[in-house]
Amino acid sequence: MQPRDLTARMVGPQRSRGWPGPRGASRAQRAAGLGEEVRPGSSLGPEPPCVTRRGGASRRRGGRCGGGRGQRARRKMAASGAAAPVGNVFPFRDARATPDPVLEAGPVAPGPLPVPLVLDNGSFQVRAGWACPGPDAGPEPRLQFRAVCARGRGAARGGAGPQVGNALGSLEPLRWMLRSPFDRNVPVNLELQELLFDYCFQHLGVSSQGCVDHPVVLTEAVCNPLYSRQMMSELLFECYRIPKVAYGIDSLFSFYHNKPKTSISSGLIISSGYQCTHILPILEGRLDAKNCKRINLGGSHAAGYLQRLLQLKYPGHLAAITLSRMEEILHEHSYIAEDYAEELQKWRCPDYYENNVHKMQLPFSSKLLGSTLTAEEKQERRQQQLRRLQELNARRREEKLQLDQERLDRLQYVQELLEDGQMDQFHKALMELNMDSPEELQSYIHKLSSAVEQAKQKILQSEVALEVDVVDSKPEPVFNLAAYHQLFVGTERIRAPEIIFQPSLLGEEQAGVAETLQYILDRYPKDIQEVLVQNVFLTGGNLMYPGLKGRIEKELLAMRPFQSSFQVQLASNPVLDAWYGARDWALDHLDDDAVWITRKEYEEKGGEYFKEHSASNIYVPIHLPKQASRSSEAQASGKGSGASGGSAELPIGQAQRKPESLADIVPPGQSPGGRDQSGEGWKGT
Repeated sequence: MQPRDLTARMVGPQRSRGWPGPRGASRAQRAAGLGEEVRPGSSLGPEPPCVTRRGGASRRRGGRCGGGRGQRARRKMAASGAAAPVGNVFPFRDARATPDPVLEAGPVAPGPLPVPLVLDNGSFQVRAGWACPGPDAGPEPRLQFRAVCARGRGAARGGAGPQVGNALGSLEPLRWMLRSPFDRNVPVNLELQELLFDYCFQHLGVSSQGCVDHPVVLTEAVCNPLYSRQMMSELLFECYRIPKVAYGIDSLFSFYHNKPKTSISSGLIISSGYQCTHILPILEGRLDAKNCKRINLGGSHAAGYLQRLLQLKYPGHLAAITLSRMEEILHEHSYIAEDYAEELQKWRCPDYYENNVHKMQLPFSSKLLGSTLTAEEKQERRQQQLRRLQELNARRREEKLQLDQERLDRLQYVQELLEDGQMDQFHKALMELNMDSPEELQSYIHKLSSAVEQAKQKILQSEVALEVDVVDSKPEPVFNLAAYHQLFVGTERIRAPEIIFQPSLLGEEQAGVAETLQYILDRYPKDIQEVLVQNVFLTGGNLMYPGLKGRIEKELLAMRPFQSSFQVQLASNPVLDAWYGARDWALDHLDDDAVWITRKEYEEKGGEYFKEHSASNIYVPIHLPKQASRSSEAQASGKGSGASGGSAELPIGQAQRKPESLADIVPPGQSPGGRDQSGEGWKGT
């Protein structure tokens, strides 16, 4: 792999990690959005509230705010200065990403060591920035972009190259072209991962020629496979020629960012992102990797589930119900029910439904109505139409009157022949008229004369009253086109995020967060359980739903023993705290060679080489049985056949027996896959 000249190549967009919750909210607003008041001693302070079980009830120090679910969105909009929605109608924002500016140069290092680069490499978003010491560090990472790429159709013929992240703008027109380097939360596509790194280094202003002369702190998945880490080390050292790299888990960086630096903490981390949800036990400041558990559900599954629910509910708007809009509904309009069954019963009440349903307004055009006339213009047009109809009817009456008058004149002429005594001509004319007698002729003349007189009367009346009064006519019914393009999001607000507690809603045969949490606690003694539940830490973008903290407390209250206590704490910024923690860790360990993998160590020991630290995965060696060489196997088989002298020399009843199971083949103390039964995991987990 050749070194990369970063100045000769410019490619597209950006990326970010996790599953972002409500956007643009401050720390206090996020806490309010999660159903908690910001009070002294709340979960945002250094001392989270403690819930103590007393006789089956819970008593909380610090309190919690109440209020209807339907009023939270209005309170958020009022706090941000936006106009409150009318009748719970919320328009879709359909936000487009803006391309990131390219910095001319990175920050100047205050000392002899270069400034580290911090990359939060998430399956949903990539967050990248400089770990600058001092007050100029900046509150946010410089880059935040979706971890997706799209190749142009004419790239092979010299057209536009691949675009990344924010350079894509709106994702929906390109949804079928988007590609991600991740399989769930593990990067597996080296080529696409290289595009993401190119975008980060170019837009951060890396000025070194032919290499990236900065240490890199990179986040990775929990129990990251050895192949994925080896691929990442090869890319960073061979392609970008970085001086050193350190790998860490995003949720552990967030955990250490929210705790006092002087304390060695134990606790349980519940981290939920775009693809997976993890529950990680921490014992004396280190990850207990053997008891970590993963649930293969995250924000992407909730968005897909919500999309299917609304498409079944509104089959006429299939194309308008996109994944981007479903993500917007999840971020800003969904919440976690503290008691799911009880909340569903509330939604059956018409008043509760009317007060809490969110009407999502789809974009539409008023030109579809076919008319933009005022009420007076519509009334005038209707009068003109009535006049034209009246004139048409009058013309038809005149034509019919003329035909009847001509027929009446002919009949009267035949009657005059009878009066003049011209009997031969009379009888001949009577036969032509299909009449039998003069009486029949006289009756027909009388009826036709009456019809002609009535027609003349109607024509005279229509000429006199040509102007028709249409004031008393019924108005046309008004069709509300805006209401037709509204999505009523009711119980879907709680059904979509509920899947992390009840995966069976999706048809998944997995345990939910509560069952997995109970399973992990049962693997420890009682005293360690008591230590772990005193620090239950929630982080990740998929845990920013209002009411989730209360739901976790309710589940813990149900599973913990009588008169036991526990504490649940939410990260100050569940989306960005992983990057903040990685930045703080890089500044604290910049001179510590025991936690960094240098280029020299990579060249000597290979990409599998790995160093542990407080926020990293745990190295667990593998114990594989030694495989015998082919020559020794041939010798052993030859000796066996020579000693036996063939199967005919075996005693009766002692024929060669085939193994009935793997236990007859695998040596004692080892599992069939070569994994040691003592519990040690694979290398590099």
